Amino acid sequence: MATDRVKIPNQATYAPFALADVFILAPLASRLLLGATVPGRIVQALSLGAYAGSALSDWWARKEARPIDFEEAFGQDPANLESMSDEARQEEVKDLVAVMNRDYKPSKYSRKELAEIVNEQLTEYIASVTGQRVETSSEVRDMALSKVLFPFALGACDILSGDVTIFRDTGVFEPHIITHEFCHRKGYYKELQAQAIAYLALSTSDDPVLVQSALAERTHRDLKVLADSDFDRYHELVDEAGLREELAKDFHAIRPEPSAYENAVWTVMKPIMEERMKMTGQNGLSDYDVGFTDFLHKKG
Repeated sequence: MATDRVKIPNQATYAPFALADVFILAPLASRLLLGATVPGRIVQALSLGAYAGSALSDWWARKEARPIDFEEAFGQDPANLESMSDEARQEEVKDLVAVMNRDYKPSKYSRKELAEIVNEQLTEYIASVTGQRVETSSEVRDMALSKVLFPFALGACDILSGDVTIFRDTGVFEPHIITHEFCHRKGYYKELQAQAIAYLALSTSDDPVLVQSALAERTHRDLKVLADSDFDRYHELVDEAGLREELAKDFHAIRPEPSAYENAVWTVMKPIMEERMKMTGQNGLSDYDVGFTDFLHKKG
């Protein structure tokens, strides 16, 4: 298949700070530090201009990108998937755990190295399906205001600027989490699509660190569905799964006991996020786990 190339600039991702954060915080910082709002307003205006300019150039470049057509490429409509039985999920977990235990490989990559590796793997995978290399930034932030707004999240992507932030270390899961956010950066805004494309890109890699991350994410989501989102039951299932010690530690750590603040924010944000997803043609928050695992199970 002949391959062409689209370059999305993602200029905002190379700024030392997230431009959206600068726009929001500049007037407050100026007032606190200088006792005046004018310098903050100037910085705010400059950051808004840079943010808008970057978003516009990315939008213009992205118009030339050919998205993956899920029905054509995989024979499935993500909005109408056949549900797995609990028995099928349990068997899938057993099979996945056996492979992960057998092939476990500790990662020696820094986050920067990992981001560059998974970005190239994702670009190559998408090109293998569409015939087009959609090239984007591999920059990742460790800090952003979105962490305060979404304390329960593991990462986030600003779909306008392309800024990706990873909020904390997640061990074996980190390659998949970064790749998921990079899918958004490349223009795949629906969560099930980002989950599935990230999995397929990593699971077809020659790098065992990337493959095990894909398998870990799939297993984690199966366990979450089997636990019916019950916190204690999830951790019981992790203990019962027979994961080797290194993997079990990461599986427990990815779902820590939520703080009172996280619970309060989630109570407010959950119905908003659910409705936003449905308004954009998605099934809701279940796409992260039920939809994702149903898609992969049917695909085989």
